[in-house]
Amino acid sequence: MYPEQQCIHELFEAQVRQAPEAEVYQDQRVSYGELNARANQLAHHLIALGVSPDQPVAICVARSVAMVVRLLAILKVGGAYHSLDPAYPSARLHQVLEDAAPHLLLADAAGRSALGGEALADLAVIYLDTATPEWATLPASDPDQRALGLTSRHLAYVIYTTGSTGSPKGVMVEHCGLVSLLAWHVQAFCPQPESCCALTAGLAFDASTWEPWSALCNRSTLLLPPRAAAGDSLHRLQWRRDQSLAVSFLITPLATLALEDKLINSRLEYLLVGGDRLPRLPASLPAALKLINNRGPTEGTVHPRVRNRTADRLNDSLSPSHANPRRKFGQ
Repeated sequence: MYPEQQCIHELFEAQVRQAPEAEVYQDQRVSYGELNARANQLAHHLIALGVSPDQPVAICVARSVAMVVRLLAILKVGGAYHSLDPAYPSARLHQVLEDAAPHLLLADAAGRSALGGEALADLAVIYLDTATPEWATLPASDPDQRALGLTSRHLAYVIYTTGSTGSPKGVMVEHCGLVSLLAWHVQAFCPQPESCCALTAGLAFDASTWEPWSALCNRSTLLLPPRAAAGDSLHRLQWRRDQSLAVSFLITPLATLALEDKLINSRLEYLLVGGDRLPRLPASLPAALKLINNRGPTEGTVHPRVRNRTADRLNDSLSPSHANPRRKFGQ
């Protein structure tokens, strides 16, 4: 059984109490305790701005430890984070932003550049890279979830499909669905806590849902590629090869490249592949490596094996009324 009555951030907070010294690492190390404190300060600021459960909060930022802090803050106040990848074309970002109609946008310099001034003009925006943010002096304590009225049946995130068979559709996923995904993922691939995991998927891709949260809810070290490798796929594969990862996810084109060019760490136990089918297998694979097709529907909380508790909301999001974002989010 998975802890279906708990929210994602509650599972993380439990790990903070058990192992505050566990780490997230990119170009510098940040402990779970510090990560949680920074997220709490921003969360209290979001509460003061009126963010409440089930409200979509857009976030368009570069992949970083600070990004993880911001996602946690949104979850802690009950907001449904809506991730916009600054690497996407501006037209795509504008399309999903208009459809989702979030109340608030969190953006850093990369996000503001990708969206452009016109898209920002009609939104309430929190600028995340100011020298002294407004929330820097706010309490570092966890927000009171009971006072917020937050439960596991509230939304955790909103993510858009690729639109390969039509216009992209916004899919709403509750905390209990995401917890179910993580429980299955951890049990299947990393049952031992304090392992080492990597976050390399773009935030607008649903692989980004299990990469960070399965690590942070399992007391694992979460690794992010160095900023210098942000736009270089080969550099990221080389970086990944050099890490002590037991399980790793790659989209099909990168998995194909990694297998053909022998960029797989010999200690890797599971290589999860998704986004499309592998066109072919290489002539030889590392003896201990298990190659797993982890492809699944965004609408089913990423993977078909996951117990799905969000069918009622998903039916709404996939119906013709999905074009009305205010109806979709119950406003």
